[in-house]
Amino acid sequence: MTPRLQVSLVLAALGCSASALSAQAPDRSRPPDLGPPPTLSLPPIARETLPNGLTLYFMAKRDVPLVQVNVVVRAGQVHDPDDRPGLAGLTAAMLDEGAGSRNALELADAVDYLGASLSVGGGVHETTVSLHTPVTRLDAALELLADVVLRPRFDGEELERQRRQRLTAMAQWHDEARIIAQSAFGEALYGVRHPYGRMATGTPASLQAMTVDDLRRFHATYFVPNNAAVIVVGDTDLEDIRPLLERLFGAWRSGTVPAYHAPAAPSSRRQVLLVDKPGAAQSEIRIGLVGVSRDTPDYYALNVMNTVLGGSFASRLNQTLREEKQYTYGARSGFSFGPLAGPFTASAAVQTAVTDSALFYFLRELNGIRESVPEEELDRGRNYAALRFPAAFQAVAQIAAQLEDLYLYDLPLDYFNGYVQRLLGVTRADVRRVARQYVVPARMTIVVVGDRSQVEAGIRALRLGDLTVKSIQDVLGPVPVVGTR
Repeated sequence: MTPRLQVSLVLAALGCSASALSAQAPDRSRPPDLGPPPTLSLPPIARETLPNGLTLYFMAKRDVPLVQVNVVVRAGQVHDPDDRPGLAGLTAAMLDEGAGSRNALELADAVDYLGASLSVGGGVHETTVSLHTPVTRLDAALELLADVVLRPRFDGEELERQRRQRLTAMAQWHDEARIIAQSAFGEALYGVRHPYGRMATGTPASLQAMTVDDLRRFHATYFVPNNAAVIVVGDTDLEDIRPLLERLFGAWRSGTVPAYHAPAAPSSRRQVLLVDKPGAAQSEIRIGLVGVSRDTPDYYALNVMNTVLGGSFASRLNQTLREEKQYTYGARSGFSFGPLAGPFTASAAVQTAVTDSALFYFLRELNGIRESVPEEELDRGRNYAALRFPAAFQAVAQIAAQLEDLYLYDLPLDYFNGYVQRLLGVTRADVRRVARQYVVPARMTIVVVGDRSQVEAGIRALRLGDLTVKSIQDVLGPVPVVGTR
């Protein structure tokens, strides 16, 4: 073959390749089609009740040699005694500050030596002790978990340290507009007698009054196996984990848990509250009303509706207040679903100078969602909610956290596998109906934390209703004095 012929053949081949590539080039003139959201199909979830009443949930996940074990106890802020608000949270914080034969430092060292992590979270309705461990260290790590759940030391020195930390945080909150707004909003909606109307940490007075005996009584009352569940997700077998749990938790004796009767939430009504924070560069805005509990049949329709309204970056609230008006870094809304009817909240931190304008556009969008939602916008909302759901089931810790809902809300074992389909089944009529039923601006509480001298006149000019002005001390009380008892 001559050199000239070789060159001709190469050029011809390159020409053919270029034509093929040109024919296959992606269309960059518009975003690609998403296609149908993938369905979520989890491995089988097992549920058992151990002889002492402890509920066990188990799901195998084989791709990494890790195991997540969460112990969930129905003991949270709602169980605080009236004269000891904050007791549940303080008890939770003290669980891993020494347990069994180890003090706080020795326990932390033992966990680190295993290459594991152990944490405690105190919630409104539950306390969760979480263990993340290599499967090769599972036996030893479970022994530490059992000590934390069953045998916390409640050391007096550690209690004083926790007390000082909390009082220090409470003092700092007087300069945290977000915390001030959260406290004022909860109390305005629910009142201080309702657990949702109180701060989870309690008050400086209640914190100062708490003793080691208070913690021990709370633990003995609520930390019983018939009031708890253990959730195991990871690279192990049910036949292997069951005898370990029975050995470590089998002697845990069941008990009689006091019945909890939540006070009724007051009826939502329009009220406007301005908390003066002199010199504030931003105003914290909270708008909302008492919503619904987790067992509402409208759960999926409300999720889709809120995704359109304020539950995603492309939502109406964020697009208007951030992208179009540039008032804020982000505006959002959401329902707090729980065993009790939690709040619906729309919120943002906005520039002080546009506080009144931001309120106007908030209310415009809250009223607008009550009208018809175009099919294209509804599709985006449904797809966003459906596409992001499987991401919560990637790691063993994420899966275990999701499985907690099966216990807390008595959901069926195959619940998650049908979640996406139920979201995609939400219709325009569903969205309009729940928006008109649950998003009612005429009954919403409006809270603004900002510089009164700069924002009051503008808020009054909107004629949103009678305006009450409070100081930070009216909301949070006097700045606590930090020291030992």
